[in-house]
Amino acid sequence: MAAAEGNLAAVDHILLVLSGKGGVGKSTITTELALALRNAGKRVGILDIDLCGPSIPRMLNVLNSAVHQCDAGWVPVYVDKDKTMCLMSIGFLLETPDDAVIWRGPKKTALIKQFISDVAWGELDYLIIDTPPGTSDEHISVVECLRQYKPDGALLVTTPQAVSVGDVRRELTFCKKTGLPVVGIIENMSGFVCPNCSECTNVFSSGGGAALAEQSEVPFLGRVPLDPQLSHSLEEGRNFIQAFPKSATFDAINNIVEKILSNDSESSALHT
Repeated sequence: MAAAEGNLAAVDHILLVLSGKGGVGKSTITTELALALRNAGKRVGILDIDLCGPSIPRMLNVLNSAVHQCDAGWVPVYVDKDKTMCLMSIGFLLETPDDAVIWRGPKKTALIKQFISDVAWGELDYLIIDTPPGTSDEHISVVECLRQYKPDGALLVTTPQAVSVGDVRRELTFCKKTGLPVVGIIENMSGFVCPNCSECTNVFSSGGGAALAEQSEVPFLGRVPLDPQLSHSLEEGRNFIQAFPKSATFDAINNIVEKILSNDSESSALHT
């Protein structure tokens, strides 16, 4: 794993974004947290290992980009001219965006290992890894491959409904069994932001993520409302963080990032 050591040596923090079920907005949260971290002056990389549903290239408007090789391996796709944010995804390796990835577990595992060992990330403050739903081969592979690099831990994404919260309980069990620390729980789609008056209304139940965090004795990082402006921005590949700085969703994502940064500062202080 010498190549992996070299490629991850200059990455300060590694975060995994997990969800117990699909459709909770995990890739959306990954993308917006990465943009907010960059907005806070951090250098950020995203590793998209949702192999069957790579949506982040479209969200960042780099869908038609190509991945190149260098001496250290694959060069990730940079999403800005200043090269402060980059992305690696299987979406860049498909002939067309509509190609289906119909692979068995061993082939998925091999690609994940290659993503971790053979991507030349350079110097990064944060590497955020977007995982597929559940606790499958992909999750076990990425945790095992990253174990020697001591990732900061997992961000668990849920929606307020009981079904989603129940799935996150199983995700917490996965983290415990694999020794992956839990950075905190994020409750996504928590309320609906009216595009006309900006009022936030709880169209679904609310508070499930906070209650689960309290019961499980893990941090609750915050609630992110369902916002049509955010949805439209992602569909068009626009930067929501820059486009709507006064929105409730911007505040929610920014508050979560502040907690992550504060937690990392405290951890660094303890180790100095």
